[in-house]
Amino acid sequence: MARETPQRGGRAGLIGAVVALVVALALAATTVFAGSEIVDTLSGKPKAHWRAGTTPPAPPPVLAAMDTQAPLPTQSGVSASLAPLLSAQALGPHITASVVDVSTGQSIFSSEQDAAMTPASTTKVVTAAAVLATRGPAYRIETRVVAGVQPGEVVIVAGGDPTLGVFPTSYYPGAARIDDLAVQVKKTLGDTAPTKVTYDVSVFSGSGIGPGWDPDATTGGSGAVITPLMTEGGRTKSTKYSDRYAQPDQQAAQAFAKALGVPANAVAAGTAPQGARELGKVESAPLARMVEFMLQESDNVLADALARQVALAKNQPASFEGATTAMKTVLQDLGLPVAGYGLVDGSGFSRNDRLSPALLTGILAMAARADRGELHAIFSGLPVAAYSGTLSTRYVKSQEGGSAAGLVRAKTGTLTGVNSLTGIVVDADGRTLAFAFMADQTTNGSQAVIALDRVAAALAACGCR
Repeated sequence: MARETPQRGGRAGLIGAVVALVVALALAATTVFAGSEIVDTLSGKPKAHWRAGTTPPAPPPVLAAMDTQAPLPTQSGVSASLAPLLSAQALGPHITASVVDVSTGQSIFSSEQDAAMTPASTTKVVTAAAVLATRGPAYRIETRVVAGVQPGEVVIVAGGDPTLGVFPTSYYPGAARIDDLAVQVKKTLGDTAPTKVTYDVSVFSGSGIGPGWDPDATTGGSGAVITPLMTEGGRTKSTKYSDRYAQPDQQAAQAFAKALGVPANAVAAGTAPQGARELGKVESAPLARMVEFMLQESDNVLADALARQVALAKNQPASFEGATTAMKTVLQDLGLPVAGYGLVDGSGFSRNDRLSPALLTGILAMAARADRGELHAIFSGLPVAAYSGTLSTRYVKSQEGGSAAGLVRAKTGTLTGVNSLTGIVVDADGRTLAFAFMADQTTNGSQAVIALDRVAAALAACGCR
């Protein structure tokens, strides 16, 4: 299994390019908004953090009206520019592609655009669209504590938030914190000392390990067993690729017990009594912020947890199968092309996953529409070429697509033998285009990445008329 491991580039000269990108992305929608956390990221300022229970500042408009007068590229022009690059040996014998005009949804270039391909982490664009469409960008995941049967017994009831904070500085921006929850519970209990912690994880069902995951998926630092009660995505340390706990739910419950002063041997799995009195509650960051982080950092645990929120919203079992079934229903309801849909998880971790390039570009084109404001967090979450997230170390050399630094905004996808890239560019004439390129028989991952970056850079430089 390959993992996406770039670190922040920090090139000061890119600030101007990134600001230009924000302006250029104005062409994508009449009123698209990015939360102030993402605006701060693009301007080089520290990310903002929201404490649970607080309201994030109102998102300012950063994108202006679409320039409908920008000329539309011709299909022959785009084909002449991209086809030679897509035939690069590094991309292997099988690559599919879709390029659409964001304004009209018109296909500009395609190659097997409806083919069912292994998507890797570009899957997260689909998960983002499905969860934003069902839960909405302002939704917060609750973690509750209720009274147990006996005095002093408490039950922590998981809601599916994998970001609960326990480190001195939470890994996830704006995460709810275990210690805040413990303070509430002790205050509510008053003179009654807590004696036992039960953890109720019944909101999820089925296996916590996805079908088709590589053997190291939960131990290699890129993912964890998916449980509805987790701290810091199951991490043992506050680093992106930290080892993960083998039983994240049990560890989280023990962390909560420690904050209450309850010994670890007084922690057990169970269910909350019917109608039990609530002792405390914390809420996650708004869903839009979680989606942005998931896309920027390609966070697999967060992706699969959010996919289960789609299942819960659609009254499906909150399992891998229930989540992917619910996601397909949402996509169909949105009128998106699902002919190549065959997801088995929400992260793209599985080699059994299948998506088409047309579905990815369809989502991006829809997310740009002024009447789909609930999907706009997809744009503010996409990594920026040579600047942020999983693109922070890409597009930094001229021979590797460097001309498009700050001009490509895209989600990456990487597994051994699989390389994909989907996102948006504004071409040389000011036309906003959505693209998806997917190769599933690569033999040199690093060279395949460079080849894909060159294709996206060519699209950004293309007037193609």
